[in-house]
Amino acid sequence: MSASALELHVEPASRFAATAADWIAAALEADLRASGHCAIALSGGETPRPVYERLAEASRATRIRWRDVDVFFGDERAVPPGDPESNYGMAMAALLARAPAAASRVHRLEAERPDRDAAAQDYANALPERLDLLILGMGADGHTASLFPGSPACAERVRRVVPVTGPKPPVDRLTITPPVIAAARRVVVLVAGAGKAAALVRALEGPLEPRDVPVQLARGGVWFVDHAAAGRLGSAVP
Repeated sequence: MSASALELHVEPASRFAATAADWIAAALEADLRASGHCAIALSGGETPRPVYERLAEASRATRIRWRDVDVFFGDERAVPPGDPESNYGMAMAALLARAPAAASRVHRLEAERPDRDAAAQDYANALPERLDLLILGMGADGHTASLFPGSPACAERVRRVVPVTGPKPPVDRLTITPPVIAAARRVVVLVAGAGKAAALVRALEGPLEPRDVPVQLARGGVWFVDHAAAGRLGSAVP
């Protein structure tokens, strides 16, 4: 991700998912036109789900050559792919099973493997040097992917995927690290809900302290925020 200025889109809840999906579709189209292929990493969580559902609608999905898109994931819980807590499972139901994505180009994070260090290294080897598009969310504590406040993973500079322990079950996870976020060509952050308003102020208007507010690692990205989440913002609102 280049050291560009924050690009902030504040949307009513009724338009949040469609507006973000339109932007993502346009970015994928542009990358596919330019180079013939694209590598995207998806976020888990509830906020991205409606965005993925909109992206899978025919009006958008048919514009994208999904057969030339490699799909990765920013983090995963140590659960099987069919578990309700699986980020892969959510993305498959909301987007990947509905858009014509090639199964061979969907790269699942196998966080449920007994040797999570080996699983992390294998996934790091599979990741491209630079993702074309990285989609992230933000928790009410300011975390992103599975980079939680105070975690040593927030200061990782060498490994690109690491095992971590989250604050709530299922606690065992794999996550990308700051170097992957920094290298991505485009980073999109999706934030919705009043419960995230305080964290959003810290993320966008507070001092730059990514160890305490990990989503600040993406502060130079493109942010889509609904009105409820943006309710406490001041100077960051365009």
